Amino acid sequence: MQSDPQALGSRRLSRRSFVQGSLGALALLSLPCPLFAWGKPGMQQGLIKPRPALFFQTLANNRVKCLLCPRGCEVMDGDRGNCGVRENRGGTYYTLVYGNPCAVHVDPVEKKPFFHILPGSFSYSIATAGCNLHCQFCQNWEISQALPEETYNMDLPPEQIVSQAQQSRAASIAYTYVEPMIFYEYMLDVGRLAKKAGVLNVCHSNGYVNPEPLEKLADVLDAACIDLKAFTDQFYRDLTGGQLKPVLGTLKTLRRRGVHLELVNLIVPQHNDRPEDIAAMCAWIKDNLGPLTPLHFSRFYPMHKMQSLHPTPVSTLEKARDLARQAGLKYVYIGNLPGHEAESTYCHSCNELIISRRGYLIGEVRMNAGHCGQCGVEIPGIWQRPRVG
Repeated sequence: MQSDPQALGSRRLSRRSFVQGSLGALALLSLPCPLFAWGKPGMQQGLIKPRPALFFQTLANNRVKCLLCPRGCEVMDGDRGNCGVRENRGGTYYTLVYGNPCAVHVDPVEKKPFFHILPGSFSYSIATAGCNLHCQFCQNWEISQALPEETYNMDLPPEQIVSQAQQSRAASIAYTYVEPMIFYEYMLDVGRLAKKAGVLNVCHSNGYVNPEPLEKLADVLDAACIDLKAFTDQFYRDLTGGQLKPVLGTLKTLRRRGVHLELVNLIVPQHNDRPEDIAAMCAWIKDNLGPLTPLHFSRFYPMHKMQSLHPTPVSTLEKARDLARQAGLKYVYIGNLPGHEAESTYCHSCNELIISRRGYLIGEVRMNAGHCGQCGVEIPGIWQRPRVG
């Protein structure tokens, strides 16, 4: 795979030039407000444009059964599903979050986090209200646990999203911040237009989605960063309100479909930090997804309903990384800890530094056409922007 000359090459990006580049990209965005800015001109609280949903079944007495995610909500006429953004109106299920994002921003792609996609490039990032899990440690709970009528939203149809992404010089559109599967129809339509325009489609997801909609989405999805929140069903039940098994199925499907895959495991002290569970998770990843699958161990900070816990000890993160490498995983990172050596990428063959990072800042990139600049082995990832036509 060829490398994008605009994104790669041996170069250093200073903090000053990075900030200047970020401001330049944001200046090109003709949007009324940045991420999470409430009540600004051009935004409207509770902007909702109902649209018939995909993946539901009509039942007796005007009830519907949602087929989008593993919850399988059965919804009475006039009620909503667990996510709060899908409503039964007379036996037809509607999405209330089509074309009305409450968060829009241009981020470094490393923030998603994607470490094996066009280093130093920007990602036009969108989210609506809602989520199909209820993580007690959610960092974006103000919108993920909100109803669409409670947020300030923008009127941005799919074609405008793609146009804005191109104007901002973003290499990708990211569906992120909340669980993007809850705005599935919007994401799918944006994705189809983005693919035609030569813009990458990437998402950060909890992976809690049914097989049929996932297969359809994989037709347009270039990369997915999946939160593998733990490797026990008890953690999922107690702290997220979900289950582990469907997430593992999602990971296998994405690997089979050739979607570039990276994983994030947020280590929450006293909940998913047992070495034996981490070792079992890493062994599963190696056996089912392959040893070159990037895995990010992310540091927990007190958030939402888990304010009483301390941040994850650095030693716990480093031990998890050691366990992952002992299991045979080659690209293991530590996140939410700027300055740690485990933010950078080292070749899985010769162990030479090939991408240096500090937070979202990119230093040297020692690669050549998607290969290690030292030994020449191919590095897994997306290193070239898609070509139109």
